[in-house]
Amino acid sequence: MRVLIADDQRIVRDGLATVVAMMTGVEVVGAAEDGHQAVALAEQHRPDVVLMDMRMPGMDGAEATAAIRSLLPDTQVVVLTTYADDTTILAALGAGASGFLTKDATRADIRRALDAAAAGQSVLDKAAHAALLLAARAAQGPAPPGRRSLPDGLTEREAEVLTLIARGRSNSEIAAELYVAEATVKTHVNRIFAKTASRDRIQAATYARDHGLAG
Repeated sequence: MRVLIADDQRIVRDGLATVVAMMTGVEVVGAAEDGHQAVALAEQHRPDVVLMDMRMPGMDGAEATAAIRSLLPDTQVVVLTTYADDTTILAALGAGASGFLTKDATRADIRRALDAAAAGQSVLDKAAHAALLLAARAAQGPAPPGRRSLPDGLTEREAEVLTLIARGRSNSEIAAELYVAEATVKTHVNRIFAKTASRDRIQAATYARDHGLAG
């Protein structure tokens, strides 16, 4: 298994490279210090799996993951990060990551995630599962007094994004207006398309107008 490591902290990057290189049947083909370098090294070495940090300067892990998955569909990405909030997790999965681990993962956890990714399977660690479960429960909970009733299971944030889509905003413009990563916006857009049965932004905008969400 050919593995590329991407992390902006040298001590973490070097430590992961050492740990992964000691695994039987695994070769570390490169180590990147940011998202741009991760994409470049992935194109050069075509690894089976990229072990990707999320918070990196220039191009973050979500953007790098999306770029790698677009350029190299056979290369899988496992995110290994300090952060396990639902926004970070959804950004990673929305960008195409097949695994999500926090940095308290053991050597055995990392090996299992790499093996699963190479086999085309998904792995989320316990912290990620817990964060997504809490987010799902919060989204499904009863609306507090005064909150508008939204159609088709749309969340408040999805309704905000849908309104901006109806106003003709691009993903980058929506990200800037809502102060979130563009990868997070892409995740919301995909969920909106699924919930509203829209094939594209035009249909989503029509849905928004029909349901009073065009703003």
